[in-house]
Amino acid sequence: MLKKNLPGDQKLPLIIEPERRNQSRAHLLEELITRAEIYDEKLLTHGAILFRGFGIETIAEFQSFVRRFSGEKLLDYAGGVSPRVSLENGVYTSTEYPPNLALSLHNELSYSDAYPSRLYFFCLIKPETGGETTVGDSRRILRSIDPAVVDLFKRKKIRYDRNLSGETGTGYSWQDAFETADKETAEKHCRKIGADFEWKTGGGLRISQTRPATAFHPVTNEEVWFNQADGFHPSNLDRETYELMKGNFRLNACFGDGSPFDLSMLEHIREVLQQETVPVKWRFGDVLIVDNLLSAHGRMPFSGARRIVLAMT
Repeated sequence: MLKKNLPGDQKLPLIIEPERRNQSRAHLLEELITRAEIYDEKLLTHGAILFRGFGIETIAEFQSFVRRFSGEKLLDYAGGVSPRVSLENGVYTSTEYPPNLALSLHNELSYSDAYPSRLYFFCLIKPETGGETTVGDSRRILRSIDPAVVDLFKRKKIRYDRNLSGETGTGYSWQDAFETADKETAEKHCRKIGADFEWKTGGGLRISQTRPATAFHPVTNEEVWFNQADGFHPSNLDRETYELMKGNFRLNACFGDGSPFDLSMLEHIREVLQQETVPVKWRFGDVLIVDNLLSAHGRMPFSGARRIVLAMT
């Protein structure tokens, strides 16, 4: 295998390519599977690894690779915020937001009591322009945020509020979010992810989750910035959308005691996230593995077709 060096002190993603490309696709994949423990160790250092040129071409091949490489069952996305489409068991489209929008760095499901340890992204169709998946070292992010801001967020925690409609097919209904049309099943999911919930007049659902601002990695015991306070807060919206949704925001966030964030703190956090953002330009067949605690991820705007799919363990 060929390891690519990264510029400067950049640690992620570590790029791995086969040294000999004239081998069969099956042989290349077997080499990755047999070295899974080695790459597990490298992931703890780098936070993200990009496998390039190993011959994965279809969703079924990607799904099989993730299962064999991880040795774990693929997770579902029930209870998640982002609009996604389920493609196969445990395989989803990446976030279905409009292509002109950039998604800032975040850790998947950090607003939930139940979150994945790893994310696996697969490039089925590379974008015409842009569309890079971005990554950022969650350890560096924590160290770069003003310690006084970190201390305040750690002491008060973060409350995430969500207003889910009762209109299916929008991507933002409780039926879409919990992958069910049954209210009792949705309530069970709410309890599983540590969410308080309230059914609204008209069939909608309001849920609230209070979570820590940081987390400790279960293997390295390193503390990381692990929240989506900046992404949930309405100040993240453009002015037109903000005015349109004012008083009934789909997403909102505040401190755990209900007090509002100081907007200057959110801007400081966003500046740090921007500084730590590393774009990963896609090629067909690429597989990007992200440690969900050690590395945050996002997306750049794009044009043309783009199909990046996701599996979680």
